[in-house]
Amino acid sequence: MQVLVTGGLGFIGSNFIRHILGKYPQYNVTNLDKITYAGNPENLRDIEKNKNYSFVKGDICDAKIVDKLVEGKDIVLNFAAETHVDRSIDDPKRFIRTDVDGTHTLLEASRKHNIKKFIQVSTDEVYGSIEKGSFTEESALQPNSPYSASKAGGDLIARSYNKTFGVPVIITRSSNNFGQYQYPEKLLPLFITNLLEGKKVPVYGDGLNVRDWLYVIDNCEAIDFIMHKGAIGEIYNIGADNEKTNIEITKLLLSELGKDESSIEYVKDRPGHDRRYSINSSKLRKLGWRPRFKFEQALKDTVKWYKNNQNWWKKIKSGEYKEYYRKHYY
Repeated sequence: MQVLVTGGLGFIGSNFIRHILGKYPQYNVTNLDKITYAGNPENLRDIEKNKNYSFVKGDICDAKIVDKLVEGKDIVLNFAAETHVDRSIDDPKRFIRTDVDGTHTLLEASRKHNIKKFIQVSTDEVYGSIEKGSFTEESALQPNSPYSASKAGGDLIARSYNKTFGVPVIITRSSNNFGQYQYPEKLLPLFITNLLEGKKVPVYGDGLNVRDWLYVIDNCEAIDFIMHKGAIGEIYNIGADNEKTNIEITKLLLSELGKDESSIEYVKDRPGHDRRYSINSSKLRKLGWRPRFKFEQALKDTVKWYKNNQNWWKKIKSGEYKEYYRKHYY
């Protein structure tokens, strides 16, 4: 099986590649990554020399590179995306370029070369906020940030390429991922690393925004499951039913790291901050997938990973990695 993964040096993409290479020794994986600030070669340093793995530095918006790499592939999985809401508020255009134009470029090449499956990896944030109940795959898309709007745009283009051109698209929408190798701008790794550094953690507003927390390995296993057993043209929500408020998560981390509430700093809420995300993943569970990890243990394992890999995140937070990448990858 010839597999192209885009954005494979990012958080979810790198965990997925490691999962696939470990589970399917007969698969060959090509990783296309632009190496933006969140694309870290250290994430896959341990498998760089795997004979079934190859890396190509490039942009999914570059039609020439994409066309060359998609040719001969069986499956394309699109993890490449700009993903941080705060950054999308500062620079929406960059998100539209990658998440919409880049997805379109991949779909065009996939259409040309008749790939067997195109997996569009997306997010529950495309549905917007919901006060009660949970979104299903049939729910309307009501994104509230430039980030979620750009992901919704990519999803809709992918859907249209399936309906109009017959490109074998499947869309996955997962809830909030957490785990090892997550760039320390997101809530969990930012809070963990701040606390390890003896710093305060910035909690938006009243801290009562609700998210469903999904361990990244569970998400990777779900995407793998969908890649092999999902139906073409379908959308699958991937959730773990671990709804927690941000302040609950914060207090769990404080307890785990032996800190008290004096480490909390409440800050002004960001514009368009969704109050609650909640997705119904019964469609996928009826096919046979279940999350494998208990939230409490996964959280402990995540904290332990950041404790044991301080060199990884300290390079990032200090800015040291930027000079390293400039010399070695640009």
